[in-house]
Amino acid sequence: MFVLLRAIVYASLFIGFFLVYIPARIVGRSSDLRPPDIELQQIVGIIITAAGAAIAMWCVVTFAVAGRGTPAPFDPPRRLVIRGPYRLVRNPMYLGAVLALIGGAIFYASYPAFGYAAFFFVCTHLLVVFYEEPALRRTFGSDYEEYCRNVRRWWPRLRAWNKS
Repeated sequence: MFVLLRAIVYASLFIGFFLVYIPARIVGRSSDLRPPDIELQQIVGIIITAAGAAIAMWCVVTFAVAGRGTPAPFDPPRRLVIRGPYRLVRNPMYLGAVLALIGGAIFYASYPAFGYAAFFFVCTHLLVVFYEEPALRRTFGSDYEEYCRNVRRWWPRLRAWNKS
């Protein structure tokens, strides 16, 4: 139970800063914060944001329950997490975050917010390639190698992978 609480606190701080505070500052500087009407564009933005947030939260819970850790680099999962959304793609938490950012950019019709979503994706890609993957290879060895051979980094599988 304590690990789930740690995961929720970390996720709340990360989401609050990178997915709410910074985008709100960007949108606030570039346009009105409230669109004049709720139209199809805003509904699409809400749906994409909600889907991204749901994916990210599913990942946080999966990290806590299956991995016995959090998404925080200083408190990582103790076990290799290849359950839930991680059976479809190796980095679903980041994909969920990017979807949420794109949904917000669509909602506000904000090109600077789209730019931030792209910048966020590039930064997470670099973090994954140069820090997370090497750390996971050192920690989990051949199990992680097998996982990498079967599950792509960014493009989800159509069918969930089951370790043989």
